[in-house]
Amino acid sequence: QVQLVESGGGLVQAGTSLRLSCAASGLTFSKYYMRWSRQAPGKEREFVAAVAWTAGITDYADSVKGRFNIGRDNAKNTVYLQMNNLKPEDTAVYYCAAGRVPGHNSPMDYWGKGTLVTVSS
Repeated sequence: QVQLVESGGGLVQAGTSLRLSCAASGLTFSKYYMRWSRQAPGKEREFVAAVAWTAGITDYADSVKGRFNIGRDNAKNTVYLQMNNLKPEDTAVYYCAAGRVPGHNSPMDYWGKGTLVTVSS
């Protein structure tokens, strides 16, 4: 079966960095559009960043643009989210998803279980 497993979350101070990873298995990774989304306590899940089938095509939410960087390594079946200059409002569970249709809210075929990022001030 298909599995997406996020890792790299933790408790950090504002202004520091984290790198999240999402390891995929059971699918032809290079054929999927990959997305990171997040859900903060008491809020709706929101789009964070996405990378297309080629690593050169990316998209970011305005709230993270200039601070976060998404990338993928198809040889390793892994997508990354480099999170810099973290802010308390970045605190959320971060989810990785794989799909076949690009877009902020396009349907995704597979989801990971998430990794928690907590940013203290």
